[in-house]
Amino acid sequence: MWIKTFLILGLTFLVAAPGKSQSSNLGLQAGYYKAQDADEGSFTGGAAWRFKFNPMLGVEASITYRQEKYLNELLTLRSWPVMVTGLIYPLPIIYAAMGIGWYNTTFDYDQERLPYLNDDTVQKIGWHFGGGIELPVESNFIVTGDLRYVFLDYNFKEFPGSDKLKSNFYVISIGLLYSLH
Repeated sequence: MWIKTFLILGLTFLVAAPGKSQSSNLGLQAGYYKAQDADEGSFTGGAAWRFKFNPMLGVEASITYRQEKYLNELLTLRSWPVMVTGLIYPLPIIYAAMGIGWYNTTFDYDQERLPYLNDDTVQKIGWHFGGGIELPVESNFIVTGDLRYVFLDYNFKEFPGSDKLKSNFYVISIGLLYSLH
């Protein structure tokens, strides 16, 4: 139901978007994130492309790399999330963000302490929301900064302590994007 509603609204806005106010930007992103039960926070980095349909609506596609450790490094997760995010600009430099991500994740178990568990790679869908700012720098660059919360509960294999692990996380990121006039 919600997906159909968002698709209909999105298509309506696309059709109504005036062509001359469209813009496209491509660049790099870096950030810091902390999964709820991870041993500690970590840095992430990747690339992003933003397209604004009109001054109020845009979309971002991004790919990043992230890694976190759980239970005193018994488990290391490595992931390349591919995300699509809808952007709504209530003011020219402030945006709200909501989207979906596809997380291709490798579960790397410490084989010395957990020899009975094999490493595994899974695909998981996660949802995110947040907001941020987008500031023009010079005529061809914009700097972005945002905070997002990601809902991504992995199904951890059974080993001591894994039944209580939570993997949702927040990420604080900055980006430098070049305008593709």
